[in-house]
Amino acid sequence: MTEIEELGRRARVAAADLRSAAPERRADALNRMAGKLAECREEVLKANAADMAAAAGLSTSFQKRLCVDDKVFEYMTRRLQEAAALPDTVGRILEERTMPSGLQVKRVSVPIGVIAMIYEARPNVTTDAAAVALKSGNAVILKGGAESLRTNLVLARAMREAVREAGLPEDAVQLIPTADRSAVTELLKQDRYIDLVIPRGGKSLIRAIAEGTRIPVLKHYDGICHQYVAGDADPEMAVKLIVNSKCQNVAVCNALETLLLDAELPDSALQKIADALRENGIEIRACEGFRARVPGCLPASEEDWDTEYLDKILSIRLVHGMEEAIHHIAEHGSGHTDGIITQSEELAAGFVARVDSASVLVNASTRLSGGGDYGMGAVVGISTDRLHARGPVGPAELCTYKWVAVGNGQLRK
Repeated sequence: MTEIEELGRRARVAAADLRSAAPERRADALNRMAGKLAECREEVLKANAADMAAAAGLSTSFQKRLCVDDKVFEYMTRRLQEAAALPDTVGRILEERTMPSGLQVKRVSVPIGVIAMIYEARPNVTTDAAAVALKSGNAVILKGGAESLRTNLVLARAMREAVREAGLPEDAVQLIPTADRSAVTELLKQDRYIDLVIPRGGKSLIRAIAEGTRIPVLKHYDGICHQYVAGDADPEMAVKLIVNSKCQNVAVCNALETLLLDAELPDSALQKIADALRENGIEIRACEGFRARVPGCLPASEEDWDTEYLDKILSIRLVHGMEEAIHHIAEHGSGHTDGIITQSEELAAGFVARVDSASVLVNASTRLSGGGDYGMGAVVGISTDRLHARGPVGPAELCTYKWVAVGNGQLRK
């Protein structure tokens, strides 16, 4: 048995024990994790400084994702505590009925089992994934990026100690302790032990994992997010929402990538939007109609409408009414997050009903389409799949269900 197989086997055993663990014990383990992290704070920061030094030649955006500073550390511990305080998702009765025969039937939420989490630079994913998995009664095998290995080893050791001290199997949380990429290939072969793989990272990573395993994969490839600004939109609100959607953090999957502006908007509103974006260093690539009304923009190509920039670039298109905006989103969107800015309840209702994305927002920034802003606490990503889980993936989304039937001697006739 290989080392990776052994990790899978131990995770399967731990998952069996977690199924019957009391909610209070799992919550205690999460609170203990936060406490253990606080105890080894200096060790975590020291390990991360070494990871950062080794990554000095990589891009600024990558280093930003890798860095654990005081703010990120507080975020990590807070999310563990928030997960502990959430309502428990295991053992909920989803539906129940009594049949004419007297057979009592109910559908009950249960953990999926063993989750493999494969991700890139962010060390906070290590704690988020452990929090969501343990809260939902799942064992988790973590495979972070090579660049964050020193940091992740310290985090995983602290969390395993907390789980053990809470009276739960420490193998409920395991980290693959190597930077060797062959470990991922071996992990993806473990369909005997692993029930679900969740990749979190770039499109190439997600596609490679989805194509390289027989294990079900929960994924999203792109975050091509839109805001449609209707002709009746309040210009001041529109400017604030557009700037926040695009500029609050350009390198994340729910950042705005394409702005659809109704042709009925006055030139003054279009100019205000363009000026605000330029003040924030955003390069505008626009259709011919927008460039005719707001000079100085680069031309948008057909490729731009299908591009997730994750950078200070925004494509803008003028549309003639909501119908055209919806058609554009249907053709070019990725099903992640799309929004409308309008004062009309009728327009908003129509947009919500017809746009088929994991998150549809009305008069709100696309950056809000995450677990924390939806009251879900820690999440392990955002799914654009349509089966099982869609949108932010928290503890409830890492549960499946089983049917339980109780009789007193009923037979099939």
